[in-house]
Amino acid sequence: MAAVSSASDTGDHRGRHPPERRLLILGGPQSGKTSSANTILGDKVFDSGTETTHSNVGQTEIFGRRVTVVDTPQWAIPADPEDNTEAESNDNATADSEGPPRPAPSLDSEGPCMGAILCPPGPHVILLVVSVTQPFTDVHRKAAEEQLGALGGGTWRYSMVLFTGVDKLPKGVFIEEHIANTGEALQWLVERCGSRYHAFDNTRKETEDNTQVPELMEKVEEMITDNQGWYFEVNELILLEEEQARRALEEERMRMEEHARQREQMIGGPPRELRLLLLGWKGVGKSSVGNAILGRRYFESGQETELCLRRQALVCGRRVTIVDTPGWDWFSVRRTPKRIRQESQRGAALLRPGPHTLLLVLPVVSSLTARKRRTLLAHIETLFGDGACLHTMVLFSCGDWLGRTPIEEHILRGGRELQRLLEYCGNYYHVLDSKTPGKDRSVSVLLDKIEEMIRENGDKAFLPIQDEWLSEESSYSSDNTEPEDDCRGCQLQ
Repeated sequence: MAAVSSASDTGDHRGRHPPERRLLILGGPQSGKTSSANTILGDKVFDSGTETTHSNVGQTEIFGRRVTVVDTPQWAIPADPEDNTEAESNDNATADSEGPPRPAPSLDSEGPCMGAILCPPGPHVILLVVSVTQPFTDVHRKAAEEQLGALGGGTWRYSMVLFTGVDKLPKGVFIEEHIANTGEALQWLVERCGSRYHAFDNTRKETEDNTQVPELMEKVEEMITDNQGWYFEVNELILLEEEQARRALEEERMRMEEHARQREQMIGGPPRELRLLLLGWKGVGKSSVGNAILGRRYFESGQETELCLRRQALVCGRRVTIVDTPGWDWFSVRRTPKRIRQESQRGAALLRPGPHTLLLVLPVVSSLTARKRRTLLAHIETLFGDGACLHTMVLFSCGDWLGRTPIEEHILRGGRELQRLLEYCGNYYHVLDSKTPGKDRSVSVLLDKIEEMIRENGDKAFLPIQDEWLSEESSYSSDNTEPEDDCRGCQLQ
């Protein structure tokens, strides 16, 4: 961000229009910023009784200068563990009243920094509105710092703290004493703004003795003089990119909240059941994937799996049963021992009446050649039949190796063989970080995808077990994984 100056901004009265002063108002929930904007404009231009979802512009003339005021949506305050009620407060309630609970943010709203675009070429002063009736903790300080950071560098030299609700201060207590007594977070904010601040009582009517707006404009002029007539120049491209990123995060947050809400509705009723069979080469992390899905260490990872093992847990409102199986040879079905192949089939038989999904575990760090792809498909079709493709999903393990690279970009880089494998699976795939069992939010997304696959399969919701999978030759399994319907080996937690 750069700062520039112009003759009209530094007080050149030779133009046909009066010189302009542009004020951008930012603030958190229940800060009184909308009421403050109305106080500056001298009229009820903005509706302070409803939540501001988009930035609004108002103009007036003060002492021969055209003053443009931009009111913005509230900035987000992360949940404070010491005060869970703060995030529920109303954005635009005045500092003098509590107002109704703030509704959940929606994608129809925009970020507060987008308001900077509405006062081109940029604001002279950024007013950070803080109510004296609300606590100002380190959480609020970080929120303010984040919002100014989103505008770009150099914003603090154009910023001023505007305190609201000063009529609520105890009698004889001035704003300076309030700043000193509130704590380090508020003192940091004032100092970061160059110790520039002003106080408003938004309940006062516009009278001859009401000097709070003229005094504010005098401080604005002093700031502009100190900044040599410069204003904060807005880079619209950067702000638009920031807004796109913010909306993407908000969309993800809302989606996760909807998932949580749906899971809560399951409480008190029977959980849905999902039966999953882990398949793949040796050493691809199947056991770790099973632990990540179930949320704790049920399977021994780091050593070769010899026998099928079945485990069960409640995950995101579903009863999830997983069978871990021994790994296949990477290059040939024939090189996979008969005992291992039988164990894979027996693993499916442990999921009566049949597995909903065959999770084909594939590490993101491995490359897929034509031979490897053919070997994987040969194992699936030889062991489970031609219809197994309807129930197979590729589950990429070691997702932490991707860093910030989207899985779709990894798939494109993986070449035609990887894309052909996904086509075989109906383009059902997911990526999982198996290093942190129980902490990967994408487990819920994975289960959603599995349920979507089940719906798509209609009356073929699962892969029915075959009699040959239960042959006497296939007796290699751990003691606690008999295929009875009562699932005696399962651990439901």
